Amino acid sequence: MRSRMQRSRVTHDRWLVSYADFITLLFAFFVVMYAFAKADAKKQMDVSASIAAGFRSLSVFPGSTHPTKAASGTEYGAEKAGLANNVVMGEDVLSPAKIQEDLNHVRHELEQTLEKQIADHTVSIKMGRDGLVISLREAGFFNSGSATPKPDTLATLRQIAGLLSKTPYDLRIEGHTDNVPIHTAEFDSNWELSSARATHIARLFLDLKAIPPERLSAAGYAEYHPVGPNSTAEGRAENRRVDLVVLPRTRINLAVPGMLSTTGPWRKVTDGDQPAESQLK
Repeated sequence: MRSRMQRSRVTHDRWLVSYADFITLLFAFFVVMYAFAKADAKKQMDVSASIAAGFRSLSVFPGSTHPTKAASGTEYGAEKAGLANNVVMGEDVLSPAKIQEDLNHVRHELEQTLEKQIADHTVSIKMGRDGLVISLREAGFFNSGSATPKPDTLATLRQIAGLLSKTPYDLRIEGHTDNVPIHTAEFDSNWELSSARATHIARLFLDLKAIPPERLSAAGYAEYHPVGPNSTAEGRAENRRVDLVVLPRTRINLAVPGMLSTTGPWRKVTDGDQPAESQLK
């Protein structure tokens, strides 16, 4: 009688015990994997912050103001996402306000050093679309139809190179002419003359070891980027020039809300982070 009662209590659901153990172990496995993934992300941010702090301590990227504490990842990520138009120097990201401050400082130093040349109207300095523009007039630096700078201007070019060597920015040297056609034994067109003038200045800066080659470029625009009317002698004289453009490299984050589309108008790097609506008006 007792054996019959014991047989009636036998159950076939014992597999649930093994299944519950398996689910528990699986849950623990994924918890551990998730913890490892979070730890790796934190380590990556710690390494990035340490490298950035090391470069700043060596004065490789002076004046950087973004946070270095990677542990507060929300603060760092929020600041990077908030910059619609970031300016890049190496691996450092600076705001347009910081760039404007730096370029204005360079402009002030140049205006003090080149006070005589500016008064003689052979040099002009202004803030352009891409950055700081130092214009060298043909009348002061080149003979007509020649791409070689006058010997008495080399001292001025050395002064400019010395001041620009202190900056971390790129330098684009642009040659420009008026619309009067040229055809000589040396140059068949204004394209060749403008390019040769820009290249000569670039070669001089390289020989002086003032600007690293990777930050230097030269371009010839002929008569197609005038700053004055070609209908007058004064306007043509303004157009015959070599522009030294001090420009930071820019990085556009199109994912930022309110950012201008790629078909929108150009922005200066010194314009700041204005809302898209205010710039389109």
